[in-house]
Amino acid sequence: MTAFWVFFGGGLGSLARFGVGKLTLNTMTNFPLGTFISNIVACAILAIIVYLLPLKTENTWLQPFLVIGFCGGFSTFSTFSHDNLKLLEQGSFGVAIANILVSVFVGIVIIFLVKSKLAH
Repeated sequence: MTAFWVFFGGGLGSLARFGVGKLTLNTMTNFPLGTFISNIVACAILAIIVYLLPLKTENTWLQPFLVIGFCGGFSTFSTFSHDNLKLLEQGSFGVAIANILVSVFVGIVIIFLVKSKLAH
């Protein structure tokens, strides 16, 4: 049954990722905003679930559905890597480096802040 929840959550996460991509498609920037937003929001969702649910629920399906499924489908390391390769090939070295550093830093900080808040 766990595989079903991962599958279902992954499908919903992928649809949400598609929607964010469509909403940010026409932004006037070289920065891959859709990928950034999806990855950062997935970090926040993951942190809330990982650090809040074990304290609040006995439901064994929620973590596979939300963490592995939804967050896995919503976040996208492959697109993140591809976006950065395209930026490097276009000569946008500063934007690529900024995207890598900001994405990783903000993702870690969000998870740390959520963990810190929920630990109190």
